[in-house]
Amino acid sequence: MRWTVHSETPLYTDQWLDIRVADVEITGGRHLQHRLIRTEQGAGAVVVDEQQRVLLEWRHRFITDAWGWEIPIGGIKPGEGPAVAAAREVEEETGWRPGPMRPLTVVHPSPGISDSTHTIFLANGATHVGEPAEDWEAERIEWVPLGKIVDLIGEGAVSSGTSMAALLYAWAKLRQG
Repeated sequence: MRWTVHSETPLYTDQWLDIRVADVEITGGRHLQHRLIRTEQGAGAVVVDEQQRVLLEWRHRFITDAWGWEIPIGGIKPGEGPAVAAAREVEEETGWRPGPMRPLTVVHPSPGISDSTHTIFLANGATHVGEPAEDWEAERIEWVPLGKIVDLIGEGAVSSGTSMAALLYAWAKLRQG
């Protein structure tokens, strides 16, 4: 059954978040006051080289106090398309300029609370152009064999929902040929 949204009221808004409460009608005419987070869209890429290795960032996330491998991903700037944003994010975060970008998938990481949308691309290869633009994005940048992704997920070394979904889908697609 489809829920009916009667209204949304802002609770807190800044440049990154728009937290709201929605009056939502569910079955039997009942209403919920449901909290939700509205965000800008993001874009990222799974970059795979000729040796079937994927470009990943090893980073710490303070909110969950966890370390893990992630794909490069970030916000889409005004006037920028998702593919351009994904390529920019790869280069800024890793120091590698990705090859041609092809649409891979769209991920909604937390659809029960947020409208966050991540458009993910698959890039064939990359050229090293220098150091990452910021030293805080990742502890290290590495080319990790794509065949190890399933084991890394099982070990908890990939826990970001978007990275996990994108890497598993890229792994499956590339295995199909």
